[in-house]
Amino acid sequence: MHYLLFYNVSSDYLSRRAEFRKEHLQLAWQAHERGELILGGALADPVDCSLLLFNVASPDVIERFVAADPYMKNGLIASYRIRPWTTVVGDLAANPVRPETL
Repeated sequence: MHYLLFYNVSSDYLSRRAEFRKEHLQLAWQAHERGELILGGALADPVDCSLLLFNVASPDVIERFVAADPYMKNGLIASYRIRPWTTVVGDLAANPVRPETL
């Protein structure tokens, strides 16, 4: 199942992230290497939110990621939410639906 992790970043995120970025990226790349994290990054103009796409069986995996994230531990994340995403189109879709099958 695909899930999106929305991080709403703090107002001082850009000025403080450098201190914690290496550890955050290590955590993210480890999750990617385990096949859990597909894509992640900050939205631009303005930088107020980050999105991370996970492919996991349960949102519990994402909750553990959030709890371990130095951005969260050090107040760079103002709030977060996890949403299931029913992907139906594309090579990586978790639930592909082609028009000819309807």
